[in-house]
Amino acid sequence: MWKGESNPTSKNTVPLPPSAEYLKARKRAKITHNFSPSSQAEVFVPQYQNDHFLKATKMLDQGIQQQHAGELPAAIKSLQESLGLFQAIGDTQKQGMVLSYLALSAYTLGDYKSAISYSQQCLSLGKETTDLRLQMQVFSHLGNSYRHLGDCNQALKFLQQCLTIARQLQDRRSEMAALNNLGLVYKALGNLTQAIQLKQQSLEIVRELQDYWGEEQVLKNLGNAWYALGNYTEAIAYYQQSVIIARALNNHRSAIQVFKNLGNACCALGDYAQAIIYYDQRLQLAKEIKDKRSQEQSLGSLRVACEALGDFARAILYYEEHLELARELKDRQSEEQALANLRAACYALGDYAKAMQYQEGAGSREQGAGSRE
Repeated sequence: MWKGESNPTSKNTVPLPPSAEYLKARKRAKITHNFSPSSQAEVFVPQYQNDHFLKATKMLDQGIQQQHAGELPAAIKSLQESLGLFQAIGDTQKQGMVLSYLALSAYTLGDYKSAISYSQQCLSLGKETTDLRLQMQVFSHLGNSYRHLGDCNQALKFLQQCLTIARQLQDRRSEMAALNNLGLVYKALGNLTQAIQLKQQSLEIVRELQDYWGEEQVLKNLGNAWYALGNYTEAIAYYQQSVIIARALNNHRSAIQVFKNLGNACCALGDYAQAIIYYDQRLQLAKEIKDKRSQEQSLGSLRVACEALGDFARAILYYEEHLELARELKDRQSEEQALANLRAACYALGDYAKAMQYQEGAGSREQGAGSRE
């Protein structure tokens, strides 16, 4: 994820690159001791420590691979085993590294309290965690987790520390991520002007780095900030840039979300015709990746926009597709809602006969459900 790869569960945050200590450790995964004949009698490393170190390093690598594959519960299990082994041999430096990855896995799972606990354990190692990149990672995990828990003051404190280290190291990628994540906190605080300024700085850096995954995320966040500010025209401009990159990267999940935001922004401006275009693009993409829930939501948005234009005939087509999907999903509540909406739309068109058909359809299904009971 630190090389600009997709991170669909990032919750609008931008991930930081790994610590330098981890990259060095991977090169030292195999322990070799090249002693001179005269020094062999003076230096002795117990075999069990070698075995523990090799297994701990192997479990760390396995945990990180599982994390990248999205197998987060398995990643946490592997990382916890690695942590226990490093604790057994007293390697506090590696413990800090593992705790940072445990914090990231917990954060991605939405377990923010555990992410904070792992991060605090890492910091408690004190002088042993001298790797500034590792500290920067931990401050990032803490800040992002506190934001999700609603403690914005703590979030600001830790993310500012993260930004300070990034600038100290002249690490532009980490600086970009910290600026974006700080912007999210200011947005949560309602300070939208400051949020936009920070995200704009982040955007300049991410474009300098030619990190298209990061750019797509930052553009989306800028769109969200302008939307919250009520400037829907600016929001649309950033969303349009974001969705172009998302489509180019085949980041379908993000594109589906941004098409929804684009449609909503157009509705807020009263441009329902353009909103329908965006909602329909969302619907087609949802069908392409077989995302039934996004299809259902898109159909709901489409019929609302059609009704706003007074196009009840077209709205009925979307209602009927919604009804079919609800039955496919065996979602009785959604099905009943679709039938009620169809009846209302038919009445609005003056088609009382068709409205009665949907009334009879609802009644027959209720009777069928009663007989099954």
